Amino acid sequence: MDLETLRFGNFAKLKTATDDWAKVVKHLETLEKDAREGLQAAATKANWAGVNATVSRDFITRTAGEFADAHTEASSIHNILLDTHGELVGYRQQLNEAIERGLKKNLTVADTGNGSFTVTMNIHPDRAAAGTSLPDHSQQDVDNLRDEVERILKAATKSDDSAAEALRVLVDQTTYGFSGASYADRDSAAEALDEAEKYADLIKKKGDDMSPEEFDQLNRALAAHRNDPLFQEKFATTLGPKGTLDFWADLADPSDGGDLQRSRHDQLGDLQKNIGLTLAGATRSDSPAMRQWEDRMVQLGDDRIQTRGTQVYGFQLMSNLMRVGDYDDSFLNKYGNALVETEKKMKIPGNTWNGGLPPMPKMNFIGDDFGRDPMTGYMTALSDSPEAATEFFNTTKPQDNAQWVLKDRPVFDDTPLDDGDGNSSREATGKALVAAATGVNPNDSHAVPVEHTAENRRVLDRSLKYLSEAGDDMPGEFRDDMATVLVNYGDEVHHTASSLADDKGDPRQLDRHQLMEVTKQVSRDQNAYGVLNDGLNQEMVRDIYNDHPSDPKETLLRAGHTTGFLEEARYQALDTDKDDPSWDAKWLYHGFGGAANFIPVAGDAVQRGVDALAYQWQLDEQARIDQENARQNGEVFTARENQLQKLADIWMDANPDHKGNNRYTLTSEINGAAFDGNARAQGLAGDQ
Repeated sequence: MDLETLRFGNFAKLKTATDDWAKVVKHLETLEKDAREGLQAAATKANWAGVNATVSRDFITRTAGEFADAHTEASSIHNILLDTHGELVGYRQQLNEAIERGLKKNLTVADTGNGSFTVTMNIHPDRAAAGTSLPDHSQQDVDNLRDEVERILKAATKSDDSAAEALRVLVDQTTYGFSGASYADRDSAAEALDEAEKYADLIKKKGDDMSPEEFDQLNRALAAHRNDPLFQEKFATTLGPKGTLDFWADLADPSDGGDLQRSRHDQLGDLQKNIGLTLAGATRSDSPAMRQWEDRMVQLGDDRIQTRGTQVYGFQLMSNLMRVGDYDDSFLNKYGNALVETEKKMKIPGNTWNGGLPPMPKMNFIGDDFGRDPMTGYMTALSDSPEAATEFFNTTKPQDNAQWVLKDRPVFDDTPLDDGDGNSSREATGKALVAAATGVNPNDSHAVPVEHTAENRRVLDRSLKYLSEAGDDMPGEFRDDMATVLVNYGDEVHHTASSLADDKGDPRQLDRHQLMEVTKQVSRDQNAYGVLNDGLNQEMVRDIYNDHPSDPKETLLRAGHTTGFLEEARYQALDTDKDDPSWDAKWLYHGFGGAANFIPVAGDAVQRGVDALAYQWQLDEQARIDQENARQNGEVFTARENQLQKLADIWMDANPDHKGNNRYTLTSEINGAAFDGNARAQGLAGDQ
């Protein structure tokens, strides 16, 4: 900012703009409250179904959120303008006071017209009126005035420029709608931008040659700004995609002696998380700079990044930084499609991902796996973003992503120092599948079930297809995840398991053959078997209390049929593994665990029935665990007699006015239905 602008600029217009934004903030505060307490509250309480439950409710929720973001963004803009106006007026006052002090020493400050200024005598002694006494000044006085004015102008320029940059970045955060970034004043926004540039430049200049103290400062700064949108975008764009990959490659590679690897080895995981959270936040900006960043990062995925000792791929490096954080859905899908395309060209990805000479020892410092398999980190990121996961698993062009990750993809051991049975990439893929099919983040302990969209259901249908085609080769890592998915779709699973025939026109019905095979595979794992049966017990009770067919007896018989279906799946599973049983000698299931978040909350009466049924079912499991694994014969399922008896009792409680409420008769009928369901399931299994 030049001298004349600061001295004579019309800051009244800035004050008017600040006052106008104050009014906007006030109006938006009222609108946000109305949207939250009126529109959204009503939508949340409404008992909607079908399209209204998905499209309309989602639209209202998003709209209410936009009002909240609009209020937040308007508040940030007002705060920045208010702070900037106050600072500029203050700097003008400081400038005028400095000029006044100079005049007392016969010094004046003049604008040179090219953005600079000069300090000269105000009245030259040769031109002073006769008898006029002029104050004396020294060269030091001249230098001091020059330095003071220069300091004031620099501070005013920084205030003006940083406010302009903060406002531009803030507004550019979203192409449409509003940013949720909140800043109390210009200083906090400017500080975020300065800190981001400072530490991105540190990485670019020194990389892993930075000192341990500088490493600590970087880690603290990233942690402090992990929720700061302006910092995140400035850091990412200043460092750049290539700079990000180069830094992580060099930091992970100990071949240079590994000073930071030795002195800060225990903090590398924290830095990995903090960088990941920062980049994740940055990708949620819709600015042109970040869109270019995302596109370039995807392009670098199949490039080899050279370190001092080896080469690694961009996908390997970036995927490890994606293990934490909520990345932008569009970026996740562009990245995932490119990753799958690259792997399919490799044919055997493990040969390539392990291929460096020598291989990079470790790129991941969060978990046990070395981080050479990029699918692990990517799938972990995908599981945190259900909508992106849904799109990924439904993508069929340019390749079928679900077929690749669920069925065709060869995996390799990325945890050679761990004796665990599970494969990290498959474990992560299972979590991403849960997110895709259910619409719920499996990593969120506070998540609740959501209404399924048509896209969620398509993921379920496609996963049943590919996993059932794998048969006994279905990866064991997917068993617990598919159990979670199936109980989340309890209504459809119970309806299908209890169906008398295939009905392609029934929207609730799944493919019975595929469901039977996947249920068998789930039942090969004791805990997954427990989750599935416990969840479907809950669905059967809910069906008895809440479903109202023309003949109430239908809910009793359906409960019996589903019980028989599950029993046959269990037998098939145990028969498959009879030479190498995976179950322990005693029943160890202790409840839903994380799967509870995927089951709709039941009413009090239903929950009491569920609790009683769960107890009786587990009594049956405990009673038979030591018995020989043999198929039950006859019309009564002795292996599940407590469970079936309790279902009959629950049905009587739910239908007290039904004629012929006879415990013996109802128990006999549900036993018969269970036998029928078992026999029908045998046929389905035999048709595989």
